Amino acid sequence: MSSSIKDVHPPRTNENVFLFIPNLIGYTRIILASLSLYYMPWHPKVCVSLYCISCLLDAVDGNAARYFNQCSRFGAVLDMVTDRCTTTCLLCFLSLKYPQWTILFQFLISLDFSSHYMHMYSSMVSGSSSHKKISEKQNFFLRMYYTNNIVLFIMCAGNELFFVLLYVLRFNGPISGFWWMSLIVTGVICFAKQFVNVIQIVNASKTLANTDLEDRAKAIAEKKN
Repeated sequence: MSSSIKDVHPPRTNENVFLFIPNLIGYTRIILASLSLYYMPWHPKVCVSLYCISCLLDAVDGNAARYFNQCSRFGAVLDMVTDRCTTTCLLCFLSLKYPQWTILFQFLISLDFSSHYMHMYSSMVSGSSSHKKISEKQNFFLRMYYTNNIVLFIMCAGNELFFVLLYVLRFNGPISGFWWMSLIVTGVICFAKQFVNVIQIVNASKTLANTDLEDRAKAIAEKKN
């Protein structure tokens, strides 16, 4: 009886995953992002400061997880959900300030959520230990995006900065050449980020379809036997 219980319940440590250092950083990001949303309608300087700090901490929690050997599935999901929700809230506000571009912001939100959800789900179904582990057989751009930390940081930071610049513009008067240049550069990065999101959907769809075919083949083989 005791041996069967051990088989059902594998050994566990006394650690509290919710109190892992990278997850505490994740909670801090949520608090900062929430405060930025509070100030977003009327205090752009405070809002941008809080929002940017929250985004920059996104580059810290992953390094902290590896340094302290505290990588966790909960932390990975917390990080991704925080990213998606933070960006979505900013895009919702931009849709109010730029009503003529509402349909575009709605598309960006849908693309962001769907691509990351499908990518993470397909990674889980295929048995990968992390959604950031991309095999050599998969798309080159997707592999470079997830395996090169510099590329990942530039793409994510540039994407967020483009939306932040659009937000700030609603509170400023005529903009200078520097602002236009910043918008162009970050806009190109934002477009590249959406391109990667499309690749994520296509790649995840192929992975899930191949898994379905494998499962159907196994089911047919079992019926024949």
